[in-house]
Amino acid sequence: MTGSEALSVLNRGFIHTVKDPLWGNIPMTDSLRKLIAIDEVEKLSRIKQNGPAFHIYPGAVHTRLSHSIGVYYLGREILLSLSRKNTSLPFTEEGIMSFLAACLLHDIGHFPYAHSLKELAVREHEEIAADLIMECEELGKAIEDAGGSRETAALIIADRRSCPSRETEIYRRILSGTLDPDKLDYLTRDAFFAGIPYGRQDTDFIISSMDLQDERIVLDKEAISSVEQVLFSKYMMYRTLYWHKGVRSLTAMIKKAVVSALKDGIITYSDLYLKDDYDFYSLSRKHPDYPPFSLIALAEKGKAFPRKAVKPFESDGTIEKASLDIMARSDTEMKIHDSLRKRYPGLPEYAVIIDIPERISFESDIGIRMDDGRIVDASKAGMLFPKAGTMFSSSLRTVSLFLPEYVTDEDAERAFKAVCNG
Repeated sequence: MTGSEALSVLNRGFIHTVKDPLWGNIPMTDSLRKLIAIDEVEKLSRIKQNGPAFHIYPGAVHTRLSHSIGVYYLGREILLSLSRKNTSLPFTEEGIMSFLAACLLHDIGHFPYAHSLKELAVREHEEIAADLIMECEELGKAIEDAGGSRETAALIIADRRSCPSRETEIYRRILSGTLDPDKLDYLTRDAFFAGIPYGRQDTDFIISSMDLQDERIVLDKEAISSVEQVLFSKYMMYRTLYWHKGVRSLTAMIKKAVVSALKDGIITYSDLYLKDDYDFYSLSRKHPDYPPFSLIALAEKGKAFPRKAVKPFESDGTIEKASLDIMARSDTEMKIHDSLRKRYPGLPEYAVIIDIPERISFESDIGIRMDDGRIVDASKAGMLFPKAGTMFSSSLRTVSLFLPEYVTDEDAERAFKAVCNG
C-alpha cells in the first residue's frame, strides 16, 4: 500500500468527534464509535485508571475508557505520520482498521483497582482481551464492521501469541514499545488529572520523529532528548504517584485481603476476572463476616495503614527472598505478628502487611537513526537512560511494612528488623 492510500484509509469516514480534555477533538468513524458503546468496552468507564490514587490526588478519577480512547488517538496519529513520510508501507486497509480497534480494546481484559492484582497468578489482561475479542460475537462483528479483522486485533494485543504476519508484528511493535501510544497517553493523562507537572510529553514532536525502517520503528537522532524525557517522566510518576506510600498502602491492603480470601477458599481466581470497580467491591460485600475483607472496606474509604518501617530492596536480602512471592509472604507477616501480639493482643493477623513492588524497567529498545542514516541502539546513541535506568529503578524499589495506626513506629521497626536480619 502507498502512503497516500494509507492516508486515505486513515481519513475516510472519520466524521464523528469525541471530546477529550487531553488531546482535544478525536475523530472516529461511525463503526469505531459504536465499538466503545459495547458492554465489554463501556465497562472500562467504571474502572479508575489509577485505582486508589484518587484518595491521595483527588483529581485522578479518570478511567480506563478515557485512556483507551487516548491510546487510539495516538495510535492513529502515529500511522498518519508514517503514512506521510513513506511512499510505500507494508500495511493493508484491514490491518490498519484492526490496529485502530486493538488500540481501543487493549484494556478490555484489565482488572479493577489498577495493578492491585498483578502479582497474583491471574491471566495477563492482554490474553483476556484477546479471548474476549474472539469469543464475543458483538465485539467481533463491530471490528469487522469497522473494516478490521477480529483475529488480527486479538493478535496485536496478545503479543506473546505466535503470529505469522509481518504486518501484524509491526502493529505490535507500535502498540507495545518504548514509545508506544499506551505509555505516551497514560504518563501524560495520569499527570494531567493528578495535577503533577512531570508527566507531560512533547508527544507531537515524538510522533513526527518516528519512522518505519526495515519493519522497525525508529526515531530521528534529534528526538533523543524527548525519549529521555519520557523515561524520566516514568521515573518521576512512579516516585510521586504510582508508588506514593499512601497508594502503595491501599494497594497492599487490597492484595492482602484477596490473597487471604484465595487461600481460605472464600473466592477463586475466576471471581476476579472481568470485574469493574463496583463489582470488585461487591465481591467483598458478599462475605461481610470474613474479617480480612475489612481491609477492602477501609481501602474503599481511603483509610490507608501508615507505613511503619521501610528498607531498600535487596535481591539477596533475607526478607526479600522469603517474601517476594506474594502467596508465601504471609509466613513472614506471621513472624512480625507473633513479635507484636504481646503488646498488641487485639492486632489481627491480616493487619500486618508487607509490600514489595514489582521490578520496573527503564530500558529503551528503540532504534535511533543517526545523521548518516545508520540505525543504532539507544545505548550507542548517547542516551542517558540505558545506563542510568538500573540506578533509578533501585532507588524507587523498597520493602515496606504497613500496620494500623496504634502500633508504634518503634515496635514496628523492631519487629521488622528482626525478620530482615533473619
